[in-house]
Amino acid sequence: MHDIRTGTLRENNSGGLVIKLILSDIDGTILPYGEKQISPNMLQAIHEAQEAGLYFAPCTGRGQPWLHSIFREDARTYATCVAANGQSVYLNGKLLRQAEFSVAELLPLLEACFGRLNTGVYCFVEGIPHILCGDRVVLAQSFAAYARGAVGHDYDGQHTLEELDADLAALVGIDKVNVFTELDLAKTHELCDELQQALPQWDFDVPNPGLLNVMKKGWNKAAGIDVLAEALEISLDEVMVFGDGGNDVAMLRHVKHSVAVAGAVPEAAAVANWRTGRVEDDAVAHNIRALSQGKFPFSSSVC
Repeated sequence: MHDIRTGTLRENNSGGLVIKLILSDIDGTILPYGEKQISPNMLQAIHEAQEAGLYFAPCTGRGQPWLHSIFREDARTYATCVAANGQSVYLNGKLLRQAEFSVAELLPLLEACFGRLNTGVYCFVEGIPHILCGDRVVLAQSFAAYARGAVGHDYDGQHTLEELDADLAALVGIDKVNVFTELDLAKTHELCDELQQALPQWDFDVPNPGLLNVMKKGWNKAAGIDVLAEALEISLDEVMVFGDGGNDVAMLRHVKHSVAVAGAVPEAAAVANWRTGRVEDDAVAHNIRALSQGKFPFSSSVC
């Protein structure tokens, strides 16, 4: 196996298969729901991969500023990452690509959500959530921490963009946008389909009930992986990805060596080429450790 950090060659037990870049979703994949930090075992597995010359990158819907605490304040574990569902891409701490939105640019989305029952829009600037429209109480159902820490007031559909607080209307550096709604998966998918049809200039997906990701057209996790692979001068056949959610479908379909963890949503499991164990058992950590030793941890499409 070629060591992309040192340029040396290492023997492997994977039948000639070379994996140089490992990407993983966070929530539900390497971080159990309800937990605030990855396990010490997961952290050690990432270190072992990096010491073996492999790149590890979180590939997440979370913004890059949120990763520091999740990765136990170890910046080197997420120095390379695909954040905000592909809107931000970093390699060794260097920003390769950054999508930015303006409130004015988001006006059609805000207009589509104004007045819709139990629906709103929030965005992030430097890791701080800002409510652009909607009821904070509804947001708290899916992300209580965001609702508590969000800047902005509740806008119930009787307001226009011009009536938003000046500090919100003038926001700059928006790098992540979400729509929130009531916690019903079927209704969330219905809203996603409706917004996608009405606003084809954006891409939408459903990571979990009550939440939609809003992305620049074509700027999803799969596209973010392409940016990293090009910068590293590697092929997608040298990439392995792990995921579990609806926002992982694009990358699991895009990469040949794609792995769904146990409990993945059906649409993610359906497109992944491999299966692994539960996030609660640190299954991905065990797989990363095997890859670090030059072994391919899967012998069939179900393991």
